[in-house]
Amino acid sequence: MHFIYTFGNLQISYTFIYGVIHMTNLRNDIANIIGINVADFTAPITYNLLDSSQENGYTRQLIEYDSYGDKVTAFLLLPDILNSNPAILINHQHNREHHLGKSEVCGLAGNPLQAFGPELAKRGFVVLAPDSICFEQRRKDPSVEGFDFWQHFNEVCYRIIRGESLMQKVLADAMNSITLLSNLSFVDKNRIGTLGHSYGGNTVLFLSALDERISFSCTSGSACTYENRMRNDVGIEMASVIPGFHGKYDIYDLVSCIAPRRLLIVSAEDDKYSKDASYVIEKASPTYLKLGALHNLEHKRYPGGHGLTKERFDFMIEWIARTH
Repeated sequence: MHFIYTFGNLQISYTFIYGVIHMTNLRNDIANIIGINVADFTAPITYNLLDSSQENGYTRQLIEYDSYGDKVTAFLLLPDILNSNPAILINHQHNREHHLGKSEVCGLAGNPLQAFGPELAKRGFVVLAPDSICFEQRRKDPSVEGFDFWQHFNEVCYRIIRGESLMQKVLADAMNSITLLSNLSFVDKNRIGTLGHSYGGNTVLFLSALDERISFSCTSGSACTYENRMRNDVGIEMASVIPGFHGKYDIYDLVSCIAPRRLLIVSAEDDKYSKDASYVIEKASPTYLKLGALHNLEHKRYPGGHGLTKERFDFMIEWIARTH
């Protein structure tokens, strides 16, 4: 059945109302399982400036700020012209390289095809690129190169036995980062987005599902259901080990929670970490449709494997540039 409710000159369909209620309840349930309350992350966040460097078209600042007792180090990229700029939080990949984090997505180390930060800063975006917990300057033993399994493993175990999860910490840090961006006087608070590949892309999905301050999102190499991973013996990144989550939900539920906001999912045919991205889109599309926003859910599928290519990198940059 389809009903139309009229309030003055405003007409709202029953389908739309049902979609909003369903999405809100779903978001609240997922937040409760993870142990996150978005309202806890709205207090202003101040940061300390540690270093600054003038680059071509932007300034790169090294900053530090507090996130529930932890010091988060990040690069803040500021375009030469600051006036109601769009902003974006970039979540770095994992790739078994714990010595890399913010530096890779800012083009200072690692794979150049992860260097989203400079490209977006040159296009007028204020960019925040923090180290995720266990990476780069947030390692307990900076002398360990590459894969520091034990710190990451312990971060998971210690939280689980306290009734928490690593995802709870990752999202708390990310939401504080969104708060920091939204506090900047030269940032347009209605144009704050987030981007990430692989581990970073997974963070994008969880973060965007729960934090409605994010207006657009781009995720690459991460749209794969828990069900598909377990059926095909594909590893699950430690932050995604959330007790009780898969008993009720899967990745497509996160995508549904992002509706009606703009989302780009990038996947590849031979990428086991985005293997069933088309199925994720199929399952989430009805929610977008009910909200009249199916055009805001986009999926770009490529041949090849997990690693980014120049073609994918360029497409993501162009999508963000025209979407904000």
